[in-house]
Amino acid sequence: MKKNSKKVVKEKEVEVMDDFKDFLSKYWGGLLGAVVALLLACTPFYRFVIAVVFVGIGFFIGNYIQTNKKVVKTKLKNMIDKM
Repeated sequence: MKKNSKKVVKEKEVEVMDDFKDFLSKYWGGLLGAVVALLLACTPFYRFVIAVVFVGIGFFIGNYIQTNKKVVKTKLKNMIDKM
């Protein structure tokens, strides 16, 4: 009987590990994001990250304006005319 009970326990352990692996594979990105967010919230490193985000936004806006000069010019002109 002891052999069967050990086998059942091992099967349950395997089931639990499979469930845990499924959980990790399904929510890996969210868990990683939560860990990174905790690290950023607990350290002054978040200031650097915010600066990098602002630089990225500025780069994106500048690139958009550079490639869509006519569209931006007409939208700006219309917005100024409404004021």
